[in-house]
Amino acid sequence: MKTNKALSFLFFLLFVFTLTAQEDSLMVERPTIQDTIPEEEEEKDYKPYNALAPAKAAFYSAVLPGLGQAYNGRYWKIPIAYAGLGVGVYFYINNDNQWNRYRDAYKNRLAGRKDEFTINGQERISDDGLIRAQQFYRRNKEISILVIAGVYILNIVDANVDAHLQQFNVSEDLSVKPNMDFDHFTGKSRYGLSLNYRF
Repeated sequence: MKTNKALSFLFFLLFVFTLTAQEDSLMVERPTIQDTIPEEEEEKDYKPYNALAPAKAAFYSAVLPGLGQAYNGRYWKIPIAYAGLGVGVYFYINNDNQWNRYRDAYKNRLAGRKDEFTINGQERISDDGLIRAQQFYRRNKEISILVIAGVYILNIVDANVDAHLQQFNVSEDLSVKPNMDFDHFTGKSRYGLSLNYRF
């Protein structure tokens, strides 16, 4: 029984090794004949027309700023978008902290408590100064919000326009040239533009 299993295992190995033996090196391959001659394809400097590409890029930028620029392949614009948003957020937080500081000081003064601008019983900033400071920092907070919204909208518009312009054909085959034509019947020159397209 053991020899039977050993022989069948040996035949199995021989069968496997014969299947995986090297290929015949003397065999001549028949060349394939192509019916058509392949045309040389020129590399286009624009993407083929896709009607949804600008809408997709704008949607991606609206969902996550910079994602539309990544969709268009303009990765260098992503840090610019985030820098603009970051500057707006930084100034908003800074102005909000200052506004809270002057508002709390004004509230403490109205309640009769000591505030941070009263040192040794002497007021360094008057009540009117505290009100003006609150108005100044509130106005700057609102401007910071407008800057954030402007950069966000500009990010969306940039992604949309860039996706449109990537599909624009700037081929050398299409050209507009001024020309001057001499009319033999009247003897006058005619000026105009000619639209040339090379096939």
